[in-house]
Amino acid sequence: MHYLHSLFSPDAIVVFAGQEGERTPVAQALVAALQAQPFSGSLNFLDIHTTGTLADLAQVRADLAVIALPPADVAAALEVAGRIKCRSAVVISSGIHAALAADLHQVARRHGMHLLGPNCLGFQRPSMGLNASVAGRLAAPGHLALVSQSGALTASILDWAQQNAVGFSAVVSLGPNTAVDLAQVLDFLAADAQTHSIVVYMEGISDARRFMSALRAAANAKPVVVLKAGRKAAGNAAAHTHSGTIVGSDDVFDAALRRAGAVRVRSFVQLFSAAKCLASRYRAVGKRLAIITNGGGPGVLAADWISEIELQLGTLSADSVAALRPQLPPLATLTDLVDLSEDATAAHYRAAVEAASNDSQVDGVLVIHSPKGGCQAADIAAALADYMPHMAKPLLTCWMGDASVGDARLLLNNAAIPTFRTPEAAVGAFGNIASFYQNQQLLQQTPTPLSALAKPDVEGARLLIESVLAERRKVLTEMESKALLAAFHIPVTQTVLARSANEAMMIATQLGYPVALKIASPDISHKSDVSGVALNVMNAVGVRDTYNDMVQLVARQLPSARIHGVTVQNMARHKRGREIYIGLVTDDPFGPVIAFGAGGTMIELINDRAMELPPLNQFLARSLIARSRVAETLGDWRGASAVDMDALEHVLMRVSEMVCELPQLREMDINPVIVDASGAVAVDARIVIDSAAPASGGRNHDYQHLAILPYPARYEQVWPLRGGGECTLRPIRPDDAQMLQALVRSLSAESRYFRYVSMLSELPPSMLSRFALIDYDREMALVAVFKERQATDTGEMQETERIVGVSRYITNPDSASCEFSLVVADDFGGRGLGTRLMLSIMDVAREKGLSEIEGLVLASNPGMLKLMRSLGFSIKPFAEDPDFRQVVHTL
Repeated sequence: MHYLHSLFSPDAIVVFAGQEGERTPVAQALVAALQAQPFSGSLNFLDIHTTGTLADLAQVRADLAVIALPPADVAAALEVAGRIKCRSAVVISSGIHAALAADLHQVARRHGMHLLGPNCLGFQRPSMGLNASVAGRLAAPGHLALVSQSGALTASILDWAQQNAVGFSAVVSLGPNTAVDLAQVLDFLAADAQTHSIVVYMEGISDARRFMSALRAAANAKPVVVLKAGRKAAGNAAAHTHSGTIVGSDDVFDAALRRAGAVRVRSFVQLFSAAKCLASRYRAVGKRLAIITNGGGPGVLAADWISEIELQLGTLSADSVAALRPQLPPLATLTDLVDLSEDATAAHYRAAVEAASNDSQVDGVLVIHSPKGGCQAADIAAALADYMPHMAKPLLTCWMGDASVGDARLLLNNAAIPTFRTPEAAVGAFGNIASFYQNQQLLQQTPTPLSALAKPDVEGARLLIESVLAERRKVLTEMESKALLAAFHIPVTQTVLARSANEAMMIATQLGYPVALKIASPDISHKSDVSGVALNVMNAVGVRDTYNDMVQLVARQLPSARIHGVTVQNMARHKRGREIYIGLVTDDPFGPVIAFGAGGTMIELINDRAMELPPLNQFLARSLIARSRVAETLGDWRGASAVDMDALEHVLMRVSEMVCELPQLREMDINPVIVDASGAVAVDARIVIDSAAPASGGRNHDYQHLAILPYPARYEQVWPLRGGGECTLRPIRPDDAQMLQALVRSLSAESRYFRYVSMLSELPPSMLSRFALIDYDREMALVAVFKERQATDTGEMQETERIVGVSRYITNPDSASCEFSLVVADDFGGRGLGTRLMLSIMDVAREKGLSEIEGLVLASNPGMLKLMRSLGFSIKPFAEDPDFRQVVHTL
């Protein structure tokens, strides 16, 4: 049972709204909302001034206290709620200032209550008949959850839903000072069986790590669509590098949502469109949208918008066309669009939809209808509604017009078929579904902080950073920046500092012509802006003259700048090479973010930026490159051969390693990286650093500066088994899902019951996904993988892997303790695997800083109870259920 069950699924509620006749307008609205329909639990009204003695209060039992009182009385009501052992409370109010809100939080903490509010509109649970809000009348029951940080928008969406046949599993309004925050509500909704999809309106977050953890967990379980207010203009004039100048926090938020597997919409209208699609529980598997229409013009508009938002027009295969042709009017065309002609009937529409639905070249279907002739719009809508249960792909509709199509739209709404008034809106809605699928692929990636490439010199890099900070500098010189890149095996051009014109000539002669000269100054961020860069200098005389002219010119422009000399380096000899930019910006609150795009001296004007949160693997690096505009030039382009994409991806992964291992990095420009068919090389680099926050517990591998924790490869170990053989213990990965399912299927009925307290024969898809893709920040699952050799159908021996045991902990809401679970394959019992898995998961929890590990074991499971005793767990009865024993161990 989720820890917020008492808040959002209470069995008993007490209401503090004041005495009748003396209630505030808010309290009157709340009482009316609560009493407008029967609540499935018990509802009691108390008054803080007339509640009687403590003995009287002791007779009251409730899970939730709902408070709608003047600000001066709220704290007293919370105290009463705490005394009657309410586990949760919601304060529906406005105008409570931050200091008073903090006091209320303290009262709730002292009594162990979860507090929603103050300054919120409350929440609704339609299936329970519970409207503990002042956001309007109770919504219709459904499977879409709404979480909003704006009360006005909450009320607007509920009003819209009433007219569009959209129901909700939960509606939660979060105020600016709430104790139960957005991350915790997402946590609850991810586990809520009634909720199939989630819509979020948000204005800000305070803790990026907690938000990303909750959002990733929710989006892994069900579709999540987010509308965020407060989009900021890109730019930060005080930044030291191009990265900070160009990248705005809104770009970073986009990258975070993609990586979390959620979908972002950018307008109120799009949020409604997404809500329509999510209420229909649509899942897309690609970007190809087929268009079925009875008029060419609207179909062309839809096709244009498909191209505009980078979807693909889905076309029927030759076999589908051949089978469909006899079922359509003679004038129908089946080229790119399925144009049914003006005299199409309901049967024609259904045949076309059925053909598109069954075609492997189509991922979704858009039906567009324009009022024409004697065609009955309602008949066509009824035909689609009748076929809807057979649809395996998203079906969206656009019924154009108004007066003549009202009945048709009502039929479509009642059948949970999303319908739109314009082709562009319908295509945009499908784009949201397609984005969900694409972002889910990003969510599944769990890269390690260090790749399988050659090991970098991390200690050398740290020493270099420490020496710069010891000099009270934060901006590395070009040579220091390149040294840092070289420590992580990023190819760089050889660079030597010359402190005089004669030194520059000697260095250039040794390096070989042509060379590039660049001013060396810790006070100049953008050298080309002050004529501090000279390229393709061909001889010694040119080097001497360029050196003297550059130093004099820069000194005149910036007389206060410290000039250490001029660096000399080889010109990068890449024929038809493309200039690429790779950078780093530190965002508040998401931390370091990697940027990629077109580079060179025109970087700000081109403004080509794609963003990704570290850590990266090759899939994420490739996806990052593909989102940039410069990606179009990296293949065969204008007579130039395609670039070495592996080399470019490796540079990005190396940058990711730097970001993970060096929390002191703040900003970075690698511009340009020149890449061609022979490889990639960093020509110039500029890095900004600062002191890193100390790692918790004094450990260097916490990666607390990252919004997404990398795969914790450090926990991998090989362990010998009693009786011979060995297995690998390692953290679980998303691609372990099928092996995990195979383990559950192989268990005896008794073992499955002991572990899951259920007779299930396999894990449901939602549970399987939840168990395999975890957030390493708040939970851990260690799997024991055993390799065995099996004969194939041809008689050859093939090595296969299977999971033979899993230990897991999940951090409790107190962030100090955790709850564990353990399962071992029946044929691996008695080989010491259970002991090893438990000791290992306890070590991880201890390293995480948790103080206690606990669990529930069935009293009828003597084997597990014996193991717990042997490991030093205390065993005691479980007060809430005599069939269980509570086992606890101090870490």
